Amino acid sequence: MTFSRRGALAAGLGLLASGGLVRAGFAASAHQPNHPNFYFGADLSYVNEMEDCGAVYRQGGKRIDPYQLFADTGHNLVRLRLWNNPDWTTYSTFDDVRRSMRRAKASGQEVLLDFHYSDDWADGDKQWIPKAWENIPTTEGLAAAVYHFTFDTLTKLASEGLMPHMVQVGNETNKEMMGRKDWKWETRSTDWVRNAALFNAGIKAVRDAGKATGTDPKIMLHIAQPENGEPWFAKAAEAGVTDFDYIGLSYYRKWSTQGLDGLNATITRLSATYKAKVIVVETSYPWTNDGADEAANLLGPDTLIKDYPATPNDQLRYLVDLTQGVISHGGVGVVYWEPAWVSTSCKTRWGTGSHWENATFFDFKRGNEALPAFGYVRYPYVWPKMS
Repeated sequence: MTFSRRGALAAGLGLLASGGLVRAGFAASAHQPNHPNFYFGADLSYVNEMEDCGAVYRQGGKRIDPYQLFADTGHNLVRLRLWNNPDWTTYSTFDDVRRSMRRAKASGQEVLLDFHYSDDWADGDKQWIPKAWENIPTTEGLAAAVYHFTFDTLTKLASEGLMPHMVQVGNETNKEMMGRKDWKWETRSTDWVRNAALFNAGIKAVRDAGKATGTDPKIMLHIAQPENGEPWFAKAAEAGVTDFDYIGLSYYRKWSTQGLDGLNATITRLSATYKAKVIVVETSYPWTNDGADEAANLLGPDTLIKDYPATPNDQLRYLVDLTQGVISHGGVGVVYWEPAWVSTSCKTRWGTGSHWENATFFDFKRGNEALPAFGYVRYPYVWPKMS
């Protein structure tokens, strides 16, 4: 089922006040428990950097720890990216991730650790091999490197009580994992013998690390945009990549051929085809078309969906409608990408500030005051009956 626009509009009346969550249109109280089998997540990989750059997050005008705010509003999963050995930033490294995991644990949330297997952004358009592995000539050698890096990282974290609840083996791996820069991507077909060896090495490392530490981290494989999910997982299964617990999908309307109905249909089919459960592990929506800095907004007017203008209440309404669709079609989670990547005086490689401040959960026009979007977690969703 889907929400009526009238029902979703009620969600748009939500706001955050200093005393807690206030939702004039919500039948449920602010303390309504979440469904125990659903992940409400947020990728908070940028928080350490933003705070080091002077960012202050507020609720009701008062400064607040963003991790605690997400936990207090019902979020139960923090997603964090990990690069191998970036030489251009000190963030999303092992030490930075460990710092973030401690904050997540202190707030009572679980962690999804996202191995990019790259020194830089790995996504649906590019998958670059880490510099330290560039001269490894064989697939077997690369698979061994993936295994040891994954196993060592997880066992180190476990030794400090920080084993993640869930692990992504790769990030938006639409293209062949750990590609080489001399490849002609536009004409190259994925070498599934090589690709499967690398995935299976990472998967085995997660399973082995769990056994070695007496834990049981779950495994996610992640593809960008729902239209790419079914073809990719069919090829992966044919190549022998079968041992995973979750299918992660990114969904950004700007870069997808599918509307919400197409996303929902894909979730239904994937859930019926594989034992793995489906999570929309990246999504975002702008609450304004304005910007706070010179860094261009990645989610501009061209990302908007009809009937969801760029306003705070419509950002919330989009999240409510998307989440109800995920729930109704068999999905088990929604993770919002970078709701805390606010504007600061720090620079990216492309400008000063943030490229995402208009799609965060914080209003830069009011000193990074928490936006109504936080209210989507506590919405009184219609849940399927438990069998």
